[in-house]
Amino acid sequence: MLKAFHKEGIFEAGVDEAGRGCLAGPVVAAAVILSPDFYHPLLNDSKKVSEKDRYILRPIIEESAISWAVAEVCPARIDEINILNASFEAMNIAVMSLSIAPELLLIDGNRFKNKTDFHHECIIKGDGIYSSIAAASILAKTYRDDLMLQLHESHHQYAWHKNKGYPTKEHRIAIELFGATTHHRKTFRLLANSDQLDLF
Repeated sequence: MLKAFHKEGIFEAGVDEAGRGCLAGPVVAAAVILSPDFYHPLLNDSKKVSEKDRYILRPIIEESAISWAVAEVCPARIDEINILNASFEAMNIAVMSLSIAPELLLIDGNRFKNKTDFHHECIIKGDGIYSSIAAASILAKTYRDDLMLQLHESHHQYAWHKNKGYPTKEHRIAIELFGATTHHRKTFRLLANSDQLDLF
């Protein structure tokens, strides 16, 4: 059973990201403020929820949340500031895009560079502990997956409709055969034995 809140009686925003370990595409973060009485039996850490159930949950979260927001940071920015800082940047943008100011941020993970005026607490594996973080993980994951499906339409050879930009064997073979696109993160090790690839 997920916990409804960390501190009772205040607006808490759960914050999580998706796509940190990918070779291609943006990193996406979401922030969600839920009512303490929100409950759905399917809600959990997005990694523990099937794709079908994630898309069932998304509109329920969006309609039920007190406030929610999603933000993305592009591959070029990831290459500029590194993936960890890009994840923090996406989280900060999502939080600052909320229509209601939270009094506490519940951050999934053990580190966060807070650029907002709100207090925060880092919760290791928080997406499996608090409903608001789990809800944020669902939104971040589904919005990022949708972005990768859109990119797949013009880049079929990389099978982003299946791997969503993650470093699968199929994805690495496609990079080796066809090169890297501008959607790839050029500072990442795109091939198992090489750091550098020409972009086109």
